[in-house]
Amino acid sequence: MAETVIYTLLAVLGVSLISLIGLFILPNRIARIRPLLLVFVGLATGALLGDAFIHLIPEAFEELGEGISLWILGGMGIFFVLEKFLHWHHHHAIHGEGHEECHDCDEQHIAPFGKLIIVSDAFHNIIDGVIIAASFLVSVEVGIATTIAVALHEIPQEIGDFGALLHAGFSRAQALMVNFFSALTAFLGALLVFAIGAWVEGIVPILSALTAGSFIYIATADLIPELHTAPRLRHSLAQVAAILLGIAVMLWLTTLE
Repeated sequence: MAETVIYTLLAVLGVSLISLIGLFILPNRIARIRPLLLVFVGLATGALLGDAFIHLIPEAFEELGEGISLWILGGMGIFFVLEKFLHWHHHHAIHGEGHEECHDCDEQHIAPFGKLIIVSDAFHNIIDGVIIAASFLVSVEVGIATTIAVALHEIPQEIGDFGALLHAGFSRAQALMVNFFSALTAFLGALLVFAIGAWVEGIVPILSALTAGSFIYIATADLIPELHTAPRLRHSLAQVAAILLGIAVMLWLTTLE
């Protein structure tokens, strides 16, 4: 158990550090690197779908049987409601323009949507922590696969968050700081799973099914529509290759089980 906790905390820390990706992004160049971002979106799509169908669903099916379908649908429904009411749809931010820092404002104004992003992202990261911890309780291999899928999903999302926070009125330093502290809430989710103790073993298959549903929803409702915004042939081929690579990574990880 101690080894599982250590692996989980390291994985959560690694995913949380992705929130600092804004250190390497020039805000006024985000639009220029959009095709590259969509390659990351393709990778995330393949990894999320691969992890759901290759790892999480088969693992959960062993315990839940045919009842797994309702839990998968439940996971999809939960994320639909979250996106509907929390406006958790940050991916459009990678297309934004004019993300400028406020240098000469005496009193900086932060738009309401910027604060909403912080709150909704914190909640999302708590769920990520739960997902990662529950996956490591299944096995180290499944935990690694899920961590990779979450990390690939976080890269384009965190870039989008960073640009959106700048657009909302945060300075570069403020955007980095609040994004990082929001990411750290993933530890709360992980610790919650371990605090449940022995009970968690009975709900791991359910959490896996819910996670699979959430991954399917994110990939199909959020990420795939983003890929359709770049219809050029060379961009489309790169995206298809990225999706296949994401799935291939998930398949490769099955050899470690």
